[in-house]
Amino acid sequence: MIALRRIRECLQRAVMGAIAAVLLVGGVSTGQAQAPDTPSPHSEATLVSEQASIVPGEPFTVALRLEMEDGWHSYWKNPGASGEATSIDWTLPDGYEAGALQWPYPHKISFGSLISYGYSDEVFLLAEITPPESLTPGTTVALRGQANWLICEEICLPARSEIELSLPVAEGPPEPTRWAEAFEAARAKHPTPVAEWSVGAGRSDGTYQLLLNAAGDRRPDLEGAYFYATEKSVVDPGAPQPVTQSGGTYALSLTPSEYAQEPADRLRGVLVAPEGTHWDADGDVRAMRVDVPVDTTLSVAEAVGAPASSAGGGLSLPWALAFALVGGALLNLMPCVFPVLSVKILGFAQEAEEGSGAMQRNGLLFGAGVLVSMWILAGALLGLRAAGSQIGWGFQLQSPIFIALMTMLFFGIGLNLLGAFEVGTTLMNWGGRVESSATDGHGGTNAFLTGVLATVVATPCTAPFMGAALGVALTLSAAGALLIFTALGLGMATPYVVLSMTPALLDRLPKPGAWMETLKQAFSFPMFATAIWLVWVFGQQAGTGGVAFLLVGLLLLGVAAWIVNRWSAPQLSRTTTLVTRTLAGAALVGGIAVAVIGAGSAPPPESTSASASTAATTEAAWQSYSPNTVESLRAEGRPVFVDFTAAWCLTCQVNKRRVLSAPSIQEAFDKSNVALVRADWTNRDPEITKALRSHGRSGVPVYVLYPGDGSAPRLLPEVLTDDIVLDALNDLPAASPRVSGL
Repeated sequence: MIALRRIRECLQRAVMGAIAAVLLVGGVSTGQAQAPDTPSPHSEATLVSEQASIVPGEPFTVALRLEMEDGWHSYWKNPGASGEATSIDWTLPDGYEAGALQWPYPHKISFGSLISYGYSDEVFLLAEITPPESLTPGTTVALRGQANWLICEEICLPARSEIELSLPVAEGPPEPTRWAEAFEAARAKHPTPVAEWSVGAGRSDGTYQLLLNAAGDRRPDLEGAYFYATEKSVVDPGAPQPVTQSGGTYALSLTPSEYAQEPADRLRGVLVAPEGTHWDADGDVRAMRVDVPVDTTLSVAEAVGAPASSAGGGLSLPWALAFALVGGALLNLMPCVFPVLSVKILGFAQEAEEGSGAMQRNGLLFGAGVLVSMWILAGALLGLRAAGSQIGWGFQLQSPIFIALMTMLFFGIGLNLLGAFEVGTTLMNWGGRVESSATDGHGGTNAFLTGVLATVVATPCTAPFMGAALGVALTLSAAGALLIFTALGLGMATPYVVLSMTPALLDRLPKPGAWMETLKQAFSFPMFATAIWLVWVFGQQAGTGGVAFLLVGLLLLGVAAWIVNRWSAPQLSRTTTLVTRTLAGAALVGGIAVAVIGAGSAPPPESTSASASTAATTEAAWQSYSPNTVESLRAEGRPVFVDFTAAWCLTCQVNKRRVLSAPSIQEAFDKSNVALVRADWTNRDPEITKALRSHGRSGVPVYVLYPGDGSAPRLLPEVLTDDIVLDALNDLPAASPRVSGL
């Protein structure tokens, strides 16, 4: 499908052509424009044959010959940014078969910022005709059809022509016609495989690369080589195609089309050598046919001896590692992580009483818990990606069951910190029972599990610097992705490992005392606040009915905590202990079961995405996301602002309430005629995942501003301010003039 935003340009030209035709009817001269009833304006189509006669049963070649006036052009089979491919509707006698049109390589046609592919002056489009063997020599056969093409200059006009060719049937070898040399010249421009070159394709950092290896000692200068993709919406025709060379290996970088629904698994097309250069040693082949699979594990950087980079602004691996390290450190400041880490800080204060050894050991184990969790999460992401799933950062929080269990965990940790119950090393002990970690023999386990829990709850957050690094991670090989997740874990764990390893900082910690019990109880309230947020997220996924089930589950968890606390005296009989613990266990299991049942009431993802997006905002101006919605709005010439968000992303919610919902921002959007689209990723949505990947991201928030002139979109930072949004709106190009009726 031709990109709608670019069809608009061609439609505008067509409207201008119609206006010119109306002026002609009124007697106004418009230069070289033709009468409105001319079926093939500014061009002429004829059907010609390479041979003068037909031999029964033997295929022969004919051609649609298009002659175009100076300055006018027609289009290749992939017209590029705009246009329409030439076609023939054949009307052949019974028993005849017509092959597909054979296309010479095109040239680029510029119209403003748009690049199309086509032909000027004259072109021969060959087709093979196979006649039946039952023909009678001495008879004459008429081949007919209707040719349809688009002829463009400043305006575009649809053209058609009835074509016909009569040829005699003969027994002997056919004689060539006067067009034979033109047929050979056309064939010389057809793409062909070249044995002297090996061709491969890779994809990394959101960019395709064609990898070319020259045989022998040939080292041609390929600067200016150009790849014409056969399929539409695979490669952006307007983007540059830089060439990198290392010895006999070349890499041609190709920017994916922003309208691609998903990454291509093969690259098919024509690679045209620069003017004066040929692919073969004899100097006969300038257009090389390409049809290769795209290998996402192929290291382009190693192939050409240069760091991989994206023409669209992607990160190299070293920069991605640096961003992941900084982003991991900043995760500690996110509101979804700090409640858990505050408990760890409290643990450090108590461990100081036991000496530096225990604190250092537990600091290392906390870091190990973070790293192991990151590796497990990376493995799950890569495994699901290899299986074809469309997933990204925070994917587990798209599961209502996971949200329900996390809610119960945080609620239980809060009860434990508040002193509602005391248990050994149960699940609640992950974040709550650090106060006895140094003396009960479970300190190492608690420290490790605290790191695990901190990592799990970190996934709703995409800290500044982290979004681009994660986007790169999910486009790299498994080894590269694991490196980035390792850097992310190191960044997150480093502040606490450093604190545990530094005696000077250890000496500055306050002495243990009664204040610790007060602080421990105070830390329960951030846990309850986190549980409330998770209940709200759960409601976005499962509705009010699901929330009712989850609240009942939390009630049963509270009952279990009360039973354990009420009958906790060591002098209780064995029977009383067994009965109370059995009742508490039954209440806990029942609460989890009820919560999971509530999670099962969630509506299907395909219906939830739109409804959640609508419920998430009270502003009617926001539309629910779909690729067609964005394309349609851009085709109107309007700027489009897309908010990739999720209910479980706290950064998203803060940005929405503090910035995007601000009256000044809404007025600025309205003044610039910006269409507002919200892509709600609360529940799993493969289309939104694909869109995120097309922008080099794997998680939310992501904010994309499409200008109204069809140029490349602009990505805004993950943390928004009023000035950031207003500056981006001020940088928008002037609005394109609208054509009435379009």
